[in-house]
Amino acid sequence: MSASKVSRYSMFALLYFTQGTILSYFTSLNALYFLSRGVSMTRVGIFATIALIPFVIKIFLGILSDRVNLFNIGHRKPYILLGLAIQFTCLVIAPFLDPNSMYWGFVALAFILQMGMALYDTCTDGLALDTVPDTERGLIQGLMVGGRAVGVIVTASVVGLLAEKASWYAVFWLLAILTLLPLPFVLKTHEGERPASQRFNWKAFSAFKSWTIAGVVWIGLISFLVIVGANQLVNPYFEQVLGISLSTAGFITTIWGIGVVVGGLGGGRLSDRIGWRNAVLLSLSVSTLSLLVLGFGVSQNTPLWLAFVFALLFGIGYGTYQAVYFALAMRFTVASIAASMFAILMAFTNVGQGIGLSLGGMLADRIDYGPTMLVFAVINLLVLPILFLLKSREKTIKEIV
Repeated sequence: MSASKVSRYSMFALLYFTQGTILSYFTSLNALYFLSRGVSMTRVGIFATIALIPFVIKIFLGILSDRVNLFNIGHRKPYILLGLAIQFTCLVIAPFLDPNSMYWGFVALAFILQMGMALYDTCTDGLALDTVPDTERGLIQGLMVGGRAVGVIVTASVVGLLAEKASWYAVFWLLAILTLLPLPFVLKTHEGERPASQRFNWKAFSAFKSWTIAGVVWIGLISFLVIVGANQLVNPYFEQVLGISLSTAGFITTIWGIGVVVGGLGGGRLSDRIGWRNAVLLSLSVSTLSLLVLGFGVSQNTPLWLAFVFALLFGIGYGTYQAVYFALAMRFTVASIAASMFAILMAFTNVGQGIGLSLGGMLADRIDYGPTMLVFAVINLLVLPILFLLKSREKTIKEIV
C-alpha cells in the first residue's frame, strides 16, 4: 500500500476514532457529569434527545455537500474541517457552562457540537464513497468501525478516570485534543474535479423505488435492531446472573470493544475478498452464534473468565455485522447523491436501533435476558430471505441509473 493511501486511510480511521470518543462520552458519561452538577434525570433525558437531533436531520447536510463545492476547494474536505472546528470549539467552551444554572445554554452548545460531528461524519462517508475503489470498501469500513470502537474504549477507560482524579475541565479538553488528531491528514487531502457520474442529480433519488434498495434498507434495519438491542442487555444480564461489579462491567465493555475492532477489521476485509452476499451470510452467522451462546451459555455457574469470552465473541459479531453492512450500503449507493443516499440508509439503521432498544428492554422485563437473546437470534434470521432475493449489484446499478 502506497504512503498516500496509508495517509488517506489513516484519516478515515482517525475521523471515526474522534467520533467514537464523543459518542462514548454522550452515551456513557454525560449523565454522570450532569448528575454531579445537580441536574435531574428528566433534564438529562431531554438533553440527550435534543443533542441527537442533528443525526436525524443529517440527510440535509449530505445534500449540501453533494451539491455545493464550498470555497471551491471540494465537496467534502471543507465541510470536514468545519465540522472538526465546531466540535473542537464547543469542547473547549463546554466546561465553562454549568449544566445546572446554564442548562439551556449547555443544551444549545451540545446541539451545535453534535451538528458539527454530524457534518464531518456525513462528509467522511461521502469522501470514502467518492474515492475508495469498490474492491477496498470493506477494508475502509472495517477501519472506520475499528477506529470508532477504539475511540469508545479510550473514552470508557481514560475519561472516567480523568474525571475522578483530575476534573471535568480535563475531560472536555482531552476530548478537544483528540478531535485534532485527524486534522493533519484531512489538510493533506486533495479533492480532484468530480466526474460527471458524481455530479449531483435529483433524479438519482428514484433509486429508492428499487426493490433491491428496499432490501438493503431491510437488512440494515434488522441487523442494527438485533445487535444494538442485544448489546444494551449484556452488562445488565451479567450483573443479574453473575453479580458482577461496576468495575468488572467496565472491563467487560473494554473486552467487547476489542472484539468490535477485530470483527470490524476482519469482516470488512472479508467483504472485499468473498463478496458482499457471502460476507452478509458470514456476519449473520457470527452474530447469531454469539446470541445463541449468550442465550444458552450464561448461568450462575458460569465462571467469570467465560463471560469475558462471551463478551469478546459478541463484540466480534457486532463489529463484523457493522463493517459488512456499511460496505454493502456503500456498494449500493449512487455516486451522484453519495453522501445523501448513504445518510438515508444510515437513518434506517437508526430506526432499527430505536426499535431494538425498546424491544430488548421490554422483553428483558417480561421473559428475562437469556430468552430475549434467543428472540433476537430468531429475528436475525429475517435477513436471510431478503438476502437471497437481492439482485446482483451490476443489474441494480443499471436499473437505478
